[in-house]
Amino acid sequence: MDMHVWLAYVVTAIVFSLAPGSGTVNSISTGLSYGTRKSLGAIAGLQVGLSIHIMLVGAGIGALVAQSALAFSVIKWVGVVYLVWLGIQKWRDRSSLTATSAMDELSGFTLMKNAVLINLTNPKSIVFLVALFPQFIDPTKDQFIQLLVLGTTTVFIDAVVMLGYTSLASQMGRFIRSERVMSKINKLFGSMFVGCGALLATAKA
Repeated sequence: MDMHVWLAYVVTAIVFSLAPGSGTVNSISTGLSYGTRKSLGAIAGLQVGLSIHIMLVGAGIGALVAQSALAFSVIKWVGVVYLVWLGIQKWRDRSSLTATSAMDELSGFTLMKNAVLINLTNPKSIVFLVALFPQFIDPTKDQFIQLLVLGTTTVFIDAVVMLGYTSLASQMGRFIRSERVMSKINKLFGSMFVGCGALLATAKA
């Protein structure tokens, strides 16, 4: 892969990762509630989900999902229900940031599992990758190597961006000690998860 092509993809991948979405909301929410260290599991989970999407696209299954209205709809509505459920759970969250608060509320594994499902149940990610990758792959060269480079670049950039969101949110969390304020923030993020689910419900293949 030529360097100028890869650099162009890097810029595209950064924009893709910075764009607000359910992964962004999850990263900020976990960073605010649990701090950077415990949120690393959630960041890893998002990348696991993204990696699976990349492998599906590379295997050609992604193209089938993008072209199949039924497959797209099934994944989409599973994602909608899951995001709305997360929103309701967050809305009902009464935890604060005191010493005995949310730090022990959810395990790192649970945060990781939730993040994996958030990315896996977003078919728009598959459609985006199906449309994006061919623009940067030279059919005359080894496509597996090119896909590996693009996939690794995508996951690395997204992990860095999500870590940035999480770290900033964690720093904000240090100044929040009021249970009342944290309750309002939980409701805000709960509403954002529901909003992401509503946006996903309007998505078309």
